[in-house]
Amino acid sequence: MRKYWPAALMIAFTCVAGIALAAQEPKPARQDEKISIRTAEVVLDAIVKDKKGRPVRDLNVNEIQIFEDGVRQKIESFQLVTRKLVDKETETEKTGNKNQVVLATPGGDDGGSDDVMNVSAIALVFDRLSGDARKRARDAAMNYLGEETRPNDYIGVFNIDLSMRVQQNFTTKLELIKQGIEKAAASASSSFTSNTEQTRALAARSEELQVNINQNLSAASAGGPAAGAAGAAAAASDVDQKFVEMQRRMLETFEILERDQQGYATTNGLLSVVNSMARLPGRKAVIFFSEGLALPPNVVAHFRSVINQANRANVSIYTVDAAGLRTISTLQESRDEINALGRKRIEEAFSSTPILGTAMTQRLERNEDLIRLNPQGGLTQLALETGGTFIGDTNDIGPRLRQVDEDLHSYYLLTYIPENQDYDGKFREISLKLNRSGLDVQARKGYYAVNATGNSPVLYYETPALALLTSNKPANAFPLKAAGINFPEAERPGRMILEIQAPAGSFTFFDDKDKKSFSTNFIFLALVRDSSKQVVTKFSQQYILTGTSDQLNNTKNGAILFYRETDLPPGRYEIESVAYDLPSERASRRSSFIDIPAYDSSRVRLSSVSIIHRAEQIKEQIESPFKIGDLLIYPNLGEPIKKSETAKVGFYFVLYRAANNNVTPRVSLEILQKDKQIVQAFLKLAEADASGRIPYAGALPINSLAPDTYELRISAADAKGTINRSIFFTVVP
Repeated sequence: MRKYWPAALMIAFTCVAGIALAAQEPKPARQDEKISIRTAEVVLDAIVKDKKGRPVRDLNVNEIQIFEDGVRQKIESFQLVTRKLVDKETETEKTGNKNQVVLATPGGDDGGSDDVMNVSAIALVFDRLSGDARKRARDAAMNYLGEETRPNDYIGVFNIDLSMRVQQNFTTKLELIKQGIEKAAASASSSFTSNTEQTRALAARSEELQVNINQNLSAASAGGPAAGAAGAAAAASDVDQKFVEMQRRMLETFEILERDQQGYATTNGLLSVVNSMARLPGRKAVIFFSEGLALPPNVVAHFRSVINQANRANVSIYTVDAAGLRTISTLQESRDEINALGRKRIEEAFSSTPILGTAMTQRLERNEDLIRLNPQGGLTQLALETGGTFIGDTNDIGPRLRQVDEDLHSYYLLTYIPENQDYDGKFREISLKLNRSGLDVQARKGYYAVNATGNSPVLYYETPALALLTSNKPANAFPLKAAGINFPEAERPGRMILEIQAPAGSFTFFDDKDKKSFSTNFIFLALVRDSSKQVVTKFSQQYILTGTSDQLNNTKNGAILFYRETDLPPGRYEIESVAYDLPSERASRRSSFIDIPAYDSSRVRLSSVSIIHRAEQIKEQIESPFKIGDLLIYPNLGEPIKKSETAKVGFYFVLYRAANNNVTPRVSLEILQKDKQIVQAFLKLAEADASGRIPYAGALPINSLAPDTYELRISAADAKGTINRSIFFTVVP
């Protein structure tokens, strides 16, 4: 017998037309018949040379020690990987012949080779370069490539400007690689002229004006017939100085923003190249041609992500200063401006009329920024920490690049299982010690202790949150809500919206009394796993929120909403979410599930059902599955419904009519309590739009519902059957 709402529970439905809301790792794969890599093992490539730079190929396992954070590790496997130059016709060794048949000789034997270890990948990456630097980089790349075939060296050519351009994907075909190099050399880069010289000139002018102000103020205070003129001159100089300072701050601010933009473009480009090489076994290299890698404070964390991912993927980055032999020290510009700022600060300290609003901390921050602007500093660090080499202060780059081939063709492959099995996301320093004197060893400097989590790169800031998610440690330091919502649209049947929410006051806020501003630093991160527990998608964002102190209380009383979109194949997925407060290391994690049904255009489809948290009226024209008319709906992510605060609970879903079927399906609503149906009602839907989409929002009274957990189920039936979608909600007093 069909059940209907009792009079006290009569539904107040609202039918409206219109809604969708807004939107993101690789495990180093090293597989060889001689060495079997286990997931807990750390893989390490080490290049050993004598004092003359010649490869050393006769080390044995007893002559090398591995230390992690100062603790000696047990070496699980040790192998010398060499690739000799041989004549392809006779297969006899022929030193210097560029025709290569690659031979792997594990442990120094002349045994057989495994093709998967014989392949190497080399990415030639051209950063934004001036005309002279492009020619210098082009000549060096051509010299490195040579004229003979390289049958086992897969080489790709890429440009980084404000976007990434693939001039030639990885190939062994010499002619295609050369064409890619020519394209890269012919690509003009976005121009950027440093304002530091002009900024220093303005600072010097400001100093002159300050001296003039002080002298005239002294004359005015002394009295006499010239006092009036001196006072007027001081006032005029004061006005001039203010405008000079305005121009200086404008140029300084623009340069900071410009450097940030360039820094992000370069690091994003390098990160994408390194990540693409992650799953290829063997030693891999990036040859990065640049005129300098400045690291503004905002870009430093992203730069660390490049180093982190390169180390995870066993990619060594060889950095080349394509500016060649510099006539001016690379530190001179930074030193000059730092000195100018120092003089400015001293002048202010002894001035009788100090410039307001220029706190010493602001000057110190500018100094820190300038110290990082040494163009060779970032290139040196990038090479050093990834096991590569920096090549600079030379106009003849080609011969120095031969080291890349030497490093790729002769190295030791070692593995060890860390004594510390707590994958806490922290950086672990690796050091190698040799028992034989007179040798140099080159290897990556460490890694972040995070288990592999899919195919996207591990960003620098993600490591503590990832470590928590990939462990079995519980975390419930503050309230955290998360949900996945499916909208099976015709063009995107696997469209999934992820929302995570936490109270803003849960995170640490630093209130700087001197600057009258506040700041925070926390992370939201989510992993989406399929039925086999494999990570298929990773989402994350680091929040470094700032504001004025008078906004602090309002900000802490608000909520942080993390929103992303992706498209998933049919199946059942688990969503693991975490919010992590970096200063306090406090965190909360949640797990939820979502089903993505198989797509059949000939059948009616339903979106996930959402309980409505609130609705906001908007005037902007935005595309969102949660937009109804001029309302934007925010779903309830699991918060209990309090009867003391509301008499109704809203709900929302979207129905998609079957293709070539103008008949609107019959749609019903049920409320179930412990699998027992307590209410059923039929819903009247509006007409579908041109795409067959019908959004529906309604509200139901809850005054007669006892405190408990209920299931709200929506069913749609047509000639081909019935489909159901449901959501659980909890009613509390």
